Amino acid sequence: MSAREAILGRARRALSDVPDVEPVLDVEVVRPVPDRSASRGQVVDLFDERVADYRAVVERATPATAAERVAGALAGRTPLAGSGPLRILVPVGFPAELVPGDVEVVTDGPDVPVTELDRCDGVLSTAATGIAETGTIILDHGPGQGRRAATLVPDLHVCVVRADQVVPGVAEAVATLDPARPHTWISGPSATSDIELDRVEGVHGPRTLHVVIVEE
Repeated sequence: MSAREAILGRARRALSDVPDVEPVLDVEVVRPVPDRSASRGQVVDLFDERVADYRAVVERATPATAAERVAGALAGRTPLAGSGPLRILVPVGFPAELVPGDVEVVTDGPDVPVTELDRCDGVLSTAATGIAETGTIILDHGPGQGRRAATLVPDLHVCVVRADQVVPGVAEAVATLDPARPHTWISGPSATSDIELDRVEGVHGPRTLHVVIVEE
């Protein structure tokens, strides 16, 4: 008898007193449909709510207060170096007026090694779009968004999303994306419950996601 036959035989004996259960094939799966009649304000409100559901920090701002909100997201954090200013990774194309003046800027680029990213206290980025239905932020790594590693390695990700970039659902988001570009879909800070169902944050990416929604 082969090892395979022995294993299958033990499985059959173990299940010998278990009654057969007919599969249920006529269950209707109901999926929520985004409200396409919702106003712009309602769509942004839903996005705010859903992003917060993922334990991200969400703040609203105007163009005049956006820099203050970004600075506030960094305030009070202890530098990895133990002293001195925070080292903040800033992708090329990120609005210069939103970068706080009291941080050490590390400009992201392909020549910046991952070890250097790991020494940064946080990263600033813009986004390509946001999905209200799922609370998801999508980066296509264009200007202001940096490469994928830039928003995965630092412990804090401060993401600036314009209200006019928020769409109701996934279909609308996909329609805005260039399929030739790389995409990163972010739904809250990195978290896993693989070990004894205990939630641990910061395993596969930033432990803290701070989203600033800028409304005109």
